[in-house]
Amino acid sequence: MSRTEIFNTTLKWTGEHRGYIVMGNGPEMEFSAPPNSQGHAGVLTPEDAFVAAANSCIMLMFIWAVERFKLNLLSYECRAEGTKLIELDRTEIFTELRLLPVIKVSANGQDPEVVRARVLRALKSAEKYSLIANSVKSEVIIEPDVEIVE
Repeated sequence: MSRTEIFNTTLKWTGEHRGYIVMGNGPEMEFSAPPNSQGHAGVLTPEDAFVAAANSCIMLMFIWAVERFKLNLLSYECRAEGTKLIELDRTEIFTELRLLPVIKVSANGQDPEVVRARVLRALKSAEKYSLIANSVKSEVIIEPDVEIVE
């Protein structure tokens, strides 16, 4: 049987193009529109939050898959880029999220190509089970750099 969960945030306008947000899980921070949209530098933007949500969700699902596939993960770092299209009428949409994970896994005496294939399967599983990746309209592209070490 399906079930639902509710997540919440509470925010307050603090003047200009700024606000303060309290996440349901506890973190609190300032946010703003991006500097090129009459916002301020040095604080969270909705665009940053959107890209970060996808990046962090994929990573957490990858960790979940790594545990199930019994891979010996040594490191994971991922740069994510969100491409935003701005139409002539000023409507905007993210058209693409590109994730560039750099993954290092120990072969543990196994064939490195077999381990590489398992890492790529784990990434596919991460994308398949990512709540955020499944909730966005834009294309999600994952271009991994996988290093297998002995």
